[in-house]
Amino acid sequence: MIGLVASAIAVPLFLGGWLERLESISWDFRVKQMAKPGRATGEIRLILLDQTSLDFAKEQYKQYWPWDRTAYARITDFCKRGGAKAIIFDLLFTEPSKSAIGAEDDQNFGSSISSSKCFVASMTLSREQGSTVKWPPEIPRENTHVTGLQEYLLTGAGKRLTMPRASFPIPEIATNSTILGSVFHVPDPDGKTRRVSPFFIFDNQFIPSLGLAAFLAGNHETKLTVRNGILQIGTQDVLLDKHGRTILNYRGTVEAYRSVNAAAVLNSELRLLEGKKPEVDPAFFNNTYVLFGVTAPGLMDLKATPISKVYPGVAVHATMLDNLLSGDFIRESETGFIVLLTVLFGVAAGIGGRFSQNGTQSALAFLVLLPLPMIMGFVAYSRNIWLHVSAQEVSIALALVSAAILNYATEGKQKRFIKTAFRQYLSAEVIEKLVRDPEHLKLGGETRELSIFFSDVGGFTGISEVLTPEQLTALLNEYLTAMTEIIYSEGGTIDKYEGDAIIAFWNAPLDLPDHPLHAVTAALKCNRRLAELRPVLKEKYGKDLFARIGINSGPVVVGNMGSIQRFNYTFLGDAGNLASRLEGLNKQFGTSIMVSEFTFRLLGSEIATREISSVRVVGRKIPVRVYEPMFKEDFDARADLMRDFSKALQLYYEGSFKEALAIFSALSNDDMPSASYVRRCKDLIENPPKNWDGVWEMKEK
Repeated sequence: MIGLVASAIAVPLFLGGWLERLESISWDFRVKQMAKPGRATGEIRLILLDQTSLDFAKEQYKQYWPWDRTAYARITDFCKRGGAKAIIFDLLFTEPSKSAIGAEDDQNFGSSISSSKCFVASMTLSREQGSTVKWPPEIPRENTHVTGLQEYLLTGAGKRLTMPRASFPIPEIATNSTILGSVFHVPDPDGKTRRVSPFFIFDNQFIPSLGLAAFLAGNHETKLTVRNGILQIGTQDVLLDKHGRTILNYRGTVEAYRSVNAAAVLNSELRLLEGKKPEVDPAFFNNTYVLFGVTAPGLMDLKATPISKVYPGVAVHATMLDNLLSGDFIRESETGFIVLLTVLFGVAAGIGGRFSQNGTQSALAFLVLLPLPMIMGFVAYSRNIWLHVSAQEVSIALALVSAAILNYATEGKQKRFIKTAFRQYLSAEVIEKLVRDPEHLKLGGETRELSIFFSDVGGFTGISEVLTPEQLTALLNEYLTAMTEIIYSEGGTIDKYEGDAIIAFWNAPLDLPDHPLHAVTAALKCNRRLAELRPVLKEKYGKDLFARIGINSGPVVVGNMGSIQRFNYTFLGDAGNLASRLEGLNKQFGTSIMVSEFTFRLLGSEIATREISSVRVVGRKIPVRVYEPMFKEDFDARADLMRDFSKALQLYYEGSFKEALAIFSALSNDDMPSASYVRRCKDLIENPPKNWDGVWEMKEK
């Protein structure tokens, strides 16, 4: 719901154009990072009339701005000399020359143009300014035929491309040019040129932009068709938006195109005429499209583009030509696809944000989800697609912020739930940790490795028969309270009490890396604490209390289990069954605490143990080795006995029952497990086993 609401806000903002500014910023960033030369970038050359050229002409030839047109004729001649495929001038020559030689200056330039293979001159169009509203009779109309043009002119885009006013080059230039190209363009609302119109209409005449005119000049036979928002140029489809514009695929800074300044070209032509070596090799222009334009700051032909705030206008036209030659204009993503992505990302962000349980997870959700649309935008750019990402970013941001607010608002409710659900099982300290960092809590079942603790009071049935219910309750409360305090102090979780029995486990719901050590330490402390309480309890209730404890470590499913009406935080799995069997196995060997080999392997050296036996408990086919843990000081105090017991046990495993019996007998008065083995060895001597494997088969739980 959060995601859908966020999308319901973002989509109208996108469709209404309110996100265009944000989208433009993100697009400019992609362009700056990803722009690179195209297949045909190397076929284009630039002649730049920069400040250096202006200074050089003034110093060397006393040529002040505006230059005499004879200078442009020399530059044109040099391009022809180099074998240029087409020469394109991004300069307006709408008025006669003001040089001293007057009309001769214009005639010199016109003569140079007429002998060119392909020459493109510039004209400008406007809605409000321009020298004429009709095509000048002295200038022949273009013979470019565009199929479907009349039908397109009736559309909204066609009407926007129809310009009422124009300014043409003087006849000496216009009549000798191969084609005229428009330099008029309308930037985006923020003043940057991201899109251009490939053509305009003036006086019912098709006028290509300067970039398209350059392409047509070098590809005379190309057929043009306009239909359904597409300008088909030969076999290439150029998509047009509702304003009749297409998106430019910029190549990077102007340095992406090989260029030379105008002064170097002019000087080279003059040197050749004098029989001297030129500064620029004419072959530099061989079989290329040569665009002449100005970059000197004072000449006012610098545009704002995604690449730079100061970008030569001639380079914009070169980009248009480059895109046509390379066939890689940028295509805009479909509106329906953007809406779908916006909804999907919004829902994903709503889910991700809602399931973030703390500040770290919320920050991670922002870090992961917010960049995703932009990453997709970069991938789409590599495929020449403008994928609009602003709506998706807004949808994600709204969803994540809303989810964070909702999470904050419901945090108190969550804390109360955790305290209520776990106060029966965990210490107050552990509950506070869960409240501070609920990510440690996984409600429902999860598989975890636990160390499971089963304890039971020996002979409790007999005790309960001689005590009143009130006495029995008081005895249990005193005993269970003491044991529970120790379990909590070692980070354990109380599963349940079953009469006198305690079931507990470690490593859930909080992670406890050394859980076997904590479980065994708790068992030893419980045993020692009960020894301290035993005289006090006997004085109060007239009975001695002895407890047996079994511990096993292994994987189980742990979580809140039960019904909708009532549940319990508990575990399920064979590892728990084995722990229960080990608790009962203490009766067989006369021990108080018994741990499995699985727990023993994880204990390390902090707890002393002795191996008791290899047993096959009821309900399990595979035997398990069992151990008795003890504090190191207790083990060291009986070191000789432990050593002899281990030796006897090894003899027992090997089937040397008589030798083992001799050692166990010597130990039996001071050691209950040894006494158990005395009985066991005697039985095996009297009834020798056929296939001895050293396993003690348990017949009862």
